[in-house]
Amino acid sequence: MCARPNIVLIVNDHQAYYRHGWDGGARPLTPNFDRLARGGLRFKRAYCAAPLCGPSRRTLATGLYPHNHRNYYNYSNAPYDHEVYLSNLARVGYRNFYFGKWHAGAGTALDFDCEGFSLEDYGNPYITDQYRDYLRRKGLPPAEHQVEFVFDSFVMNREFPALKVGATYRSDRYWCGEHATGITTTPKESHEAFFLADLACEQLATLAAAEDDRPFHLRLDFWGPHQPFFPTREFADLYDPEDIPVYGNFADTLAGKPAPYWQDPHDRLTDEDRRFATPSNLDWGEWQRIIARAYAHITMVDAAGGLVLDKLEELGLAENTLVIWTADHGDALGSHGGRFDKGSYLTEEVLRVPLALRYPGRIAAGRTSDALACGTDIAPTILDAAGTSFARPVDGESLLPLACGEDVAGRKSLLVESYGHGFGTIELARAVIKGRYKLVAWQNHASELYDLDADPYELVNLYASARHGEVVSEMEAELQAWLEQTGDKDFAAPVSEAFRERDRQKFQELMQRRARVNDAAD
Repeated sequence: MCARPNIVLIVNDHQAYYRHGWDGGARPLTPNFDRLARGGLRFKRAYCAAPLCGPSRRTLATGLYPHNHRNYYNYSNAPYDHEVYLSNLARVGYRNFYFGKWHAGAGTALDFDCEGFSLEDYGNPYITDQYRDYLRRKGLPPAEHQVEFVFDSFVMNREFPALKVGATYRSDRYWCGEHATGITTTPKESHEAFFLADLACEQLATLAAAEDDRPFHLRLDFWGPHQPFFPTREFADLYDPEDIPVYGNFADTLAGKPAPYWQDPHDRLTDEDRRFATPSNLDWGEWQRIIARAYAHITMVDAAGGLVLDKLEELGLAENTLVIWTADHGDALGSHGGRFDKGSYLTEEVLRVPLALRYPGRIAAGRTSDALACGTDIAPTILDAAGTSFARPVDGESLLPLACGEDVAGRKSLLVESYGHGFGTIELARAVIKGRYKLVAWQNHASELYDLDADPYELVNLYASARHGEVVSEMEAELQAWLEQTGDKDFAAPVSEAFRERDRQKFQELMQRRARVNDAAD
């Protein structure tokens, strides 16, 4: 047995998690993630550092917030002038393997002392030689999908014939990364999640057979359950849309919220911005169909991840392996008036992520924690388990002492941040979570304050409430401390009363325009 543990990190992409099924009704089934959590510790209050793939994934690699690693958007491609935990592991004798999505800036994971399978930018696994070789070995057809529903009018207006309802397309000919639902008509094993899991399992088998005492680190990054939501029928049949209750803030009027929630689609937005800055016009029946497919896609990816857990046990590796399973960020998925994807806003739906750690003999099984955890903590935790650390200070901290039951206080508060979605509109925002309260401060808009215990769906903005003046002052001081502690020079102090009045007036004007349009339609 190795003196230091093997380490496996599984990262899902864009997973709906917060409050889905928490209040009754259908929920996304994740039996394999749950199995891992039962064997160790599940964090109930885990957050991403930023609700967007590129910056969040760079954070997972570096332990730094976006304002420090500078990869603000999906395609910022900021230089890697800071440490990446993969190289640190290699320097202390770990064998590194990476399979899946990178999307953390220029290059691929293989640039950082790794072997495996990793693509530049967003990447399309279905057009690679490795995927074609996998299909030949398994006797499988290329993944094929039938589109049932396109739920973004922006996408429908683009010249992508394959996105038309009823159309069938193959992912090795066209990669659909947009807002659509449907069914994968080929076997589940043709899906990217099972392809990646197979690569990981083959590598584990090779490692187990090798006469090499060095520990290994294996990271598996799925492209799912990011939309399009295309589960196979096996998983789709697990969910009846009618069993999905109305999400708790689907009917949010957005009154009292700053402009990024309800921005007039004609107000300085590019076409790309528009789909992230404005709620959909879909009714709940349509959203039930979308969410049912999203849940099924989550369960399908969970099944693929379960193959890796099975392989660890089959090979006798599980007892000396730290396994961490999380996601890069959440998914709006019908929240706050009917949103999809993620945008500039910092709601719990796009920020909260699943997070579980299992380390037999070190982390007691069957525990949950209310401690605050962040994506900044993943890399420091991995390096701590390996007996090393970053050479320079980072923004995150190791979760291992807390997970292993040591008498540590844990952090009192947590910072998350956004630079917007990065197409044409830049919306700088910072949020700090402390105890039951959450403050969201915008560079150019009115601030928000929510009591997450009394108002978990963030329906009532308490920032202007006279009764909460002391809380606002305390939370703004906490935010300022975070800005100073992490060297955040991008964001200025919280906004002024003038922004709140401006947003209030613009919201009233927008509601009046919509009322006139509705009257004219009648």
